[in-house]
Amino acid sequence: MLRYEGLKTQPRKFLSLTSLTVGEFEDLLPAFERAYLKKYPASKTMAGKGRKRKAGAGRKGLLDSIDQKLLFALVYQKGYPLQSIMGELFGIGQPQANEWIHRLLPILKQALDDLGVLPERDPQKFKSKEKNRKDAAVSIIDGTERRRQRPKKAEKQALHYSGKKKIHSDKNVVITTVKRKRVSYLSQTYPGKMHDKKVADTENISYPTQMALYKDTGFQGYEPKVRKLYQPKKSRTRKN
Repeated sequence: MLRYEGLKTQPRKFLSLTSLTVGEFEDLLPAFERAYLKKYPASKTMAGKGRKRKAGAGRKGLLDSIDQKLLFALVYQKGYPLQSIMGELFGIGQPQANEWIHRLLPILKQALDDLGVLPERDPQKFKSKEKNRKDAAVSIIDGTERRRQRPKKAEKQALHYSGKKKIHSDKNVVITTVKRKRVSYLSQTYPGKMHDKKVADTENISYPTQMALYKDTGFQGYEPKVRKLYQPKKSRTRKN
């Protein structure tokens, strides 16, 4: 069973399970706790009714501490395992895992928003949000795909089938800063078959003019108005 106190002594394992270092986790924890207590104050029950006895009375749950709750949310976000697997990892049943997932993910999102680290989702607001950030001066745009359940309808299967990855997937375009590796922009979600450039064209992202932007060959022909564009050239193989 995963417990924060034990896992934090294994930095590499901690990073692989949560995508955060122990230090980053501890920086996020106070904001997560504030957001949790705002939504679920200790003076009230989960249903929002006033408590008749002191908080903490009764049987102790396995997600009994705020750090354990944050660990649960991050592990789920990192790998999206089945709820039954989340239950096994944290020593709870599948119904309880389902309940905690729906309870904690909005809290995690609010905490990240409070810290100002959520990526921008509005393409027209991206320019104003990033223009005064020093780390945004050099950024990378790329497409990401994640596996999804194969649709039942044949037309949807074709739409979501990624020939590149050989899987059924959903796709997003992200922009990440080179210096801090901060995800500054996250597009809407598109079917896996859709080309990276077409997603970027559809989004119609407004860029800060002082930005230098790296792109790969999947964005061939994508020419936003930025200070400088960098794209690798395909090497030509010599024929003997």
